[in-house]
Amino acid sequence: MSYFAPNLIKEKHCFFGRNGGVSEGVYASLNVNWKSGDDKNHIQTNRQIIAAYFGLTYADMFTMNQGVSANVTYADKPEHFKVFADGVVTDKENIILALKTADCAPVLLADYKHKVIGAAHAGWRGAYKGVVENVVNLMLEKGAKLENIAAAIGPCMQQASFEVKNDMRLEVLAAVPEADKFFLKNSDEEHFLFDLSSFLEDKLKKLHIDNVVNCKIDTYQEGNGYFSFRRNTKQGLIKQPFDYPTQYSCICL
Repeated sequence: MSYFAPNLIKEKHCFFGRNGGVSEGVYASLNVNWKSGDDKNHIQTNRQIIAAYFGLTYADMFTMNQGVSANVTYADKPEHFKVFADGVVTDKENIILALKTADCAPVLLADYKHKVIGAAHAGWRGAYKGVVENVVNLMLEKGAKLENIAAAIGPCMQQASFEVKNDMRLEVLAAVPEADKFFLKNSDEEHFLFDLSSFLEDKLKKLHIDNVVNCKIDTYQEGNGYFSFRRNTKQGLIKQPFDYPTQYSCICL
């Protein structure tokens, strides 16, 4: 099931779910992960299906080599996997900014008045390192205004499913001490539940972006609607590194 944020133009964005594609088996059905063991023809067809939603083609997409960074880039033309970054901004029409996720949080942003959009791939490392802040700052450099930015946090692993060890918590708190409120003690002193989407929502509001939607959809729990790296791991479905399905979240002007 795809998700559309109510504060973004429906025809110009989509947090795509796992359904509506042609992939089969553990990759069924809208898998876009080229590094997975899925049939490459199926992956390319899925990418074309996603681009067609916007009346465009895969050649019109901008995709990144994503990691766990806070690096952001500017897209002045479509491009595929040439830049190592986790955030992107454009002020050009007909470029689809695409994020690949399977539990991390996709964040889509738009200032429609000044025609600037952005997208951030926010796992817990990228989130505390400032990938969302860096996307917003680049949007402002390109002419966006804070009071006009709408931001939407898409489907990702929610707190009830996101168990982490204390060393991860301490790493986040070393950079963002006030983030302790987003960690709920779980089974013992060494295990916590992390609220990634609320952490990101708080960051956006501290940037004085008031128009924020947090969908709170849990990719781990919603197995019929979304791919989840952690769910596939728990089920023993990942046989090789990077061999798991992912979904796209996209926005364009």
